[in-house]
Amino acid sequence: MGAIRLIHAWAGAILSLILGVLGLTGALLVFEDDWVRLTVPADPAALSADPARLGAAANAVQARYGDAVSSVVFAGGDLDVHKVYMGERFAYAGGEGQTLAEWDGTARAEAWVFDLHHHLLAGEPGEMVGGVAGLAGALLVLTGLAIWIPAWRAAGWRVWPASTRRRDLIASHRNLGLIFAAPVFLLCLTGGAIVFNEQTRALLQAVAPDPAPAPAAPTVGAGRVDWPVALAAARAAFPGARIRTAGLPPEPGKPASVRLRQPGEWHPNGRTVVQIDPATSRVVGVVDAHALGGGTRLQNALYPIHAASVGGWLYDLVVALTGLALAALGGVGTWSFLIKPRRRARAAAAVATAGAQER
Repeated sequence: MGAIRLIHAWAGAILSLILGVLGLTGALLVFEDDWVRLTVPADPAALSADPARLGAAANAVQARYGDAVSSVVFAGGDLDVHKVYMGERFAYAGGEGQTLAEWDGTARAEAWVFDLHHHLLAGEPGEMVGGVAGLAGALLVLTGLAIWIPAWRAAGWRVWPASTRRRDLIASHRNLGLIFAAPVFLLCLTGGAIVFNEQTRALLQAVAPDPAPAPAAPTVGAGRVDWPVALAAARAAFPGARIRTAGLPPEPGKPASVRLRQPGEWHPNGRTVVQIDPATSRVVGVVDAHALGGGTRLQNALYPIHAASVGGWLYDLVVALTGLALAALGGVGTWSFLIKPRRRARAAAAVATAGAQER
């Protein structure tokens, strides 16, 4: 048990800053759509589900920005604007495709918070660090529970420290950790699994593989997609689904794509994909999210669980509070860890002083 306590204390002290940042930014991102609604002119017309209207907006966006556009995420849920992705440049667009706001990189507040949460403002290396921290955070929950079990009678519901004494800080840390153990473990584990996507996929495919291998990429021609035609064709392939994104071909010879969200899908943008030939704007392939294997469906569920895209306002609240709790756990736990050697040093100094006086 002593070794577990030591590992938990040192690992928590080292990881506390990173986990605190991830927790606070994660809590803020729960309310990202609310922030956008406050700071960007609303356009309820963008919420239309009509393929012709959405396609006209996508055509207008592409006419304005050209080949810089990689994808358009259509309005939906609580967000009544389309979001345009152009590499390191972004824009919000209205129902007719008109630009409502545009910015580079992290110039907008929600973009800065998103980048801090996902990449620690350090690109791919920062993303890897965050992924490792997430998995380590899940391990800290398990070691914390192992430490608590022998002393479970000391647990309580008080999360605010009664004083700044180390004993009270540890009690606050313990109680807060027990209350939020399950959601902290879930969010840390899903966050790490999202970052290490390929490893997660390999593991889940070994447990519950897809019923058939993914089909080869279809052969397509060159041209500019007529999005009203393409979106209508995608809707015809999945009549009950809502159109969520329009993706331009990533390179010549590759198909464009339309993502749809079928009833029962958790991912906010859906994982049902219709591939489009840019030369004809016709369907050349489909991926039905409901026909995928259990491993892939579970992997597709990781993001909506982590990002609070399912569960309604109650789960939003749980995730936001868990983010704050994660930051508090790191802060309180680290402070109680750091003041321990200081008090020992002061005690040793007092003993030495007393001995010197006696002599």
